[in-house]
Order: sequence, then C-alpha cells, then structure tokens
Amino acid sequence: MKKIIYAFLLVFITNGIATAQQRPQYTQYIFNNYLLNPALSGIENYVDFKAGYRKQWSGINDAPETSFASAHWNLGDDYLWKNPLSLPEKGDDPMSQNYMQNYTASPAHHGMGATVVIDKAGPISRLDANLTYAYHLQLSGTLNLSVGAAAGISRIGLDVGSLTFENPNDPALNNAITSQVKPDLALGVWLYGARFFAGASVQQILPQKLSFTTDPIYNMGKDVPHAFLTAGYKFALDESISVIPSFMLKYVEPTPLSIDANLKFAFKDRFWIGGSYRHDDSFAGMAGVNISRLVNLTYSYDFTTSALSNVSYGSHEIVLGLQLNNVYQVMSSMRMW
Repeated sequence: MKKIIYAFLLVFITNGIATAQQRPQYTQYIFNNYLLNPALSGIENYVDFKAGYRKQWSGINDAPETSFASAHWNLGDDYLWKNPLSLPEKGDDPMSQNYMQNYTASPAHHGMGATVVIDKAGPISRLDANLTYAYHLQLSGTLNLSVGAAAGISRIGLDVGSLTFENPNDPALNNAITSQVKPDLALGVWLYGARFFAGASVQQILPQKLSFTTDPIYNMGKDVPHAFLTAGYKFALDESISVIPSFMLKYVEPTPLSIDANLKFAFKDRFWIGGSYRHDDSFAGMAGVNISRLVNLTYSYDFTTSALSNVSYGSHEIVLGLQLNNVYQVMSSMRMW
C-alpha cells in the first residue's frame, strides 16, 4: 500500500492531472495575459486588477479548482499616451478608429504588479505568490517591446487526511511531507502596437525537486518549466465592431505541444463574445460585459472533447476586472483586447 500511495503522488506531481501540467490551466488568459507573462506589468494607464475562479471538469470529484487575483500598474505619474498623435485629451476613446489610425507607441517606462494563485486538485494544494516587474522600451513610432520578470514563492501542500489507507496506521504517514516552500521565477517578453501583440514567457524556470516522502526511493519528483508563445491581431469591421484572432502554444516537458486558437468579437466596446479551441482537449465559449468604466465581468465555459467528456460536465471560469484610476471616460480602455 505504501508503494502505491507514493507512486500515485510521484506521477501526480511530475505529470500533473490528465493534462500533464503543474500550473493551473486558464481559458480566459486572452483577457489577462499578465497571469502568464510578467512583461505586461504596467502596460495600461491605470491599475489593472482582476480576480477569478475556475472550476475544471465539473462532475469529477476533487477535480482542479483555481482562484486567483492579480494587479499591475505603471510606475510614475506620467500619462503613457499623451502626445498629440495619440491621446491629446483624457477622455478620448483608446478603442476608436481614429486612435488606432494615429497611434504612437508609449514612452519608455517601468511597470510592476503582483499575482496570487491558489490551486487545489485532489489531495494536492498549491499557493503561488509573485511580484512582477517590466521595462517597456519604445522601439519605433508605433511599437513597444517590454521585458519582464516575476519572482516569488510556491507552497505545495499534501492533505494526508483526505487519503484513504487500508491501515489507518500505515507507515507511509510517518514519512509524509505535508508542506514545502520553493522559490519561483518567470521571465517574459511582449511586443505590441495598436492592433498587434506577440509574447513569449517561461514559468517555473528554477529547477526544484518535489517529494512528499523522505523515502529516497520515491524522491524523484520535480518542477518543470512551462513555456508559452502567443500572438494576435485586431481587425476593425466597422467603427462599432472589431474581431481579434489569436493563438497560444504551450509546452510542458515531456508532454505534447498544446495548441489553442481563439477568436473574439467586440461590439461598441460594451460587450464581447468569443470562442476558443484547444487541440484534443476542449471547445470554449466566452462572453464579457463592460458594466462601467470601472467594472467588467467575463465568463467562459469549456466543452470537454477528450476522454474525460464521459464523466465531466465541462469547465467554468469567471473573472471580475477593475480598472482603478481609469483616466478614460469610456466603457473599455483595454488596448489589447
């Protein structure tokens, strides 16, 4: 029994749950790429706060559940897009056609932020807390390139009480490691303009051993890097409607490359709908509404297409966004999405 428990935990921590990833999976990363890439720190003119909850694979007991909060802002009091070709007056709509056609890159500046992610799956729980920093360089009249880093800690816990043993006094309990704290580091780059964005990032760069037992025979677990590559482009169908296709490639060794294709339609920057396809995993429908210039709310539902569809009702994800100290007197001021 002892070997069975340890083998289970080893497979769990090294290969993840079904998708073989150790970090949480998100559908609405297109709405908050900052969760995956620290280079977005300070990309907006306001404090961009988001809080969300994801229930993955509803219908499966002890399936992953993720809660997160993030916030980032530019450093300094300068108004990032204030030159005559960009936003001459506070209150101009950054989503308007005129703004897009006359866009100029923001001045070089610094940004910072913070993320907290709590993830639980079965007996394993994880808390990731990071501070982020980015420097935004003005490449040309219309392009910026930012480079960012995130540093913090990860606490991985094991709830031994939720495990069932044939023998309540099993010796495995005596050797169990129920909590461990590891340093964490991520790096990213982000290239962006008025309509275009592209980025790459790597999470869990620092090699770390993970084990839930002091037994050296079962001490082979480890953190593995998570690499992301994404890009998208915004097309204006008319003054009121825009469409943004994008993709995401994700690689977590030793699993196959994960491929996402996304499409979003925005209507008068008041509300939007979209869809996403993750190869060999799921389809997703998404929708969001800008309740005011301060508050927005988004929701997504994943339709599972893998073998888990026989036992899962899909995945739910909801995100609340706040645009604090928003200088724009408009409903939506997110320049990227």
